[in-house]
Amino acid sequence: MSWETVIGLEVHVQLLTRSKMFCGCSTAFGDPPNTNVCPTCLGLPGALPVPNAQAIRLATRAAVALGCAVQGRSVFARKNYFYPDLPKGYQISQFDQPLAVHGEVEFESAERGRIRCGITRLHVEEDAGKLLHDRFPGKTAVDLNRAGTPLAEIVSEPDLRSPAEARAYLTILKQVLVYAEVSDCNMEQGSLRVDANISIRRPGATTLGTKCEVKNLNSFANVERALAAERDRQVGLLESGQRLEQSTLLFNAGTGQVRLLRSKEESHDYRYFPDPDLPPLVLSRAWIEEQQAALPELPDAKRERLAAQYGVALDAAVELARERAIADYFEAVVAAGAEPHAAANWIRGDVLTGYNATGRFAVPPGRLAELIELVARKVVSHQAAKRIYPELAADGSARAVAERLGLVQVSDTDALAGWVDEVLTAFPKEVERYRAGEAKLIGFFVGQVMKRSQGKADPKGVQPVLTEKLKT
Repeated sequence: MSWETVIGLEVHVQLLTRSKMFCGCSTAFGDPPNTNVCPTCLGLPGALPVPNAQAIRLATRAAVALGCAVQGRSVFARKNYFYPDLPKGYQISQFDQPLAVHGEVEFESAERGRIRCGITRLHVEEDAGKLLHDRFPGKTAVDLNRAGTPLAEIVSEPDLRSPAEARAYLTILKQVLVYAEVSDCNMEQGSLRVDANISIRRPGATTLGTKCEVKNLNSFANVERALAAERDRQVGLLESGQRLEQSTLLFNAGTGQVRLLRSKEESHDYRYFPDPDLPPLVLSRAWIEEQQAALPELPDAKRERLAAQYGVALDAAVELARERAIADYFEAVVAAGAEPHAAANWIRGDVLTGYNATGRFAVPPGRLAELIELVARKVVSHQAAKRIYPELAADGSARAVAERLGLVQVSDTDALAGWVDEVLTAFPKEVERYRAGEAKLIGFFVGQVMKRSQGKADPKGVQPVLTEKLKT
């Protein structure tokens, strides 16, 4: 019997501020434990919270970028629960009156094509601290540096139908947030964390099945793996006639299995109530519009513009718009004089190989544009240009590097004939096969001439010389 998977995600994104949500403590990552703390984020008596204006600004921009309706009035609430890393005994969050509601993320699903996943709400809250289980044998330590760090929680609708769709949704969500400059979304540093809710039901059913939540997933790959493991667990239980209990689980990346953490809480278990120390957050329509105007060009708009303005193929535009830095580099190369299609091809190849490895562009845009122009003018071959490209990271023009390496392309017929004669002498059997009718060997001979000339021969000039000499 078949089952339909239903998934909704809760994504916690650290906002790109220098100080915490309700105090002036630093949000710097990697500082010694319990050094970025004060009476407010420690919850000491008499300390009063003050909202971080920059955090509100960034959360609003995130909401607008995701198509949410930002509410003019939202309310901070206390979410009450006990855990060792929560010094106040409650978390300041938002509940029934969040900052923003009703957004969406559009993305490509391998199973269903172009789909939209709704966003139920985006609200601001403070983070808890962190438990450290590996510092002292047999003991758990608490680092409260993260306590009070500003977060935006983005809650999706249960619109996702597979673990792969969950990963695709997260990829686009992260892209939008990084483009909007509201978070670096660095999962290794905890700037983006995912809680995944999953249930199964029979195809065609309209009611949801029993929901389980997998907590604190730290990579998109593990989100997909954890959801697949939990889906299989639920199917196995129900098909064996057992009852599925609503629960919260943890994923073990080493074993690929989920394990029970606790029974899942409902919202009433947290006893939400408005925080008496914080008045409602009131935002004017004009201020919200200012945040919308401050947004940069977002991924979808950039992708469409690159395709329309430069005439590059859609798949090229998608790859170029993957990150703002890549798109900016492409446009800088074109502005320096490169033909757009050639620039796109270079960036999608050699340039991105280096960028993905180091996170930076080794060759300035102007030098790459000069190299592309040398290829277009047949001063160097494309094969030679690939040898020249790594050298452009150091000072020097593409032409100077080509001359230094002896890679300026040779079009002189006498010089080409010399290389052709050497190749035909070296491969007599292939010459006989060509003359016997294997015309496709012409490509082999061209390749050998290029190899013998170390990429200096003009490949378009080589073929006529080869054809003429192979007649005799």
